[in-house]
Amino acid sequence: MKGSLFSAEVIEPYAEALMSVAQEHNLTEEFGENVGALLNLLNESPELQQFLGSPVVKAEDKKGVLQRIASEGIHPYLVNFLKILVDRRRILFLEGICKQYQVLLRQLKQTILADVTSAVPLSDEQQQAVREKVIAMTGSQQVELDTKIDPDLIGGVIIKVGSQVVDASLRGQLRRIGIRLNSAT
Repeated sequence: MKGSLFSAEVIEPYAEALMSVAQEHNLTEEFGENVGALLNLLNESPELQQFLGSPVVKAEDKKGVLQRIASEGIHPYLVNFLKILVDRRRILFLEGICKQYQVLLRQLKQTILADVTSAVPLSDEQQQAVREKVIAMTGSQQVELDTKIDPDLIGGVIIKVGSQVVDASLRGQLRRIGIRLNSAT
């Protein structure tokens, strides 16, 4: 159900409402950090996702858990928003709403998201080099990196920006060499 049209019709208005509140109170960046922390928490804890999405769990119990989570620095407006999601039985869309908020925030800041997959974690200098490459590719002003590790790449990186892909991995180079050798025979 998360990928359905219905979920998109739920996710976008809630994310836009959250952005509206954030802009009204000059909290777009703080909400962005809070939403990122919530997404990390949801990704690290499938149990939390199941708890929040369960129709068996009482709304008050869900609100209690959210309140405890919020005590770790989440803005009170965002906590109230989460409670509204519980009351309206939309809390199971929290992950999608958070991701959509991040999309809206990137649009507001004119920032591009680049998915970067590397064989090993990138150093700060390497991340800056990737940012500069993406700025050169897209002409954008800011770049946000979403990094993943894939040891199968052997070395190098794969950069995805929208529909553009730059495969500078050793695995990709070996595959291209293999294709050239096969076509040469």
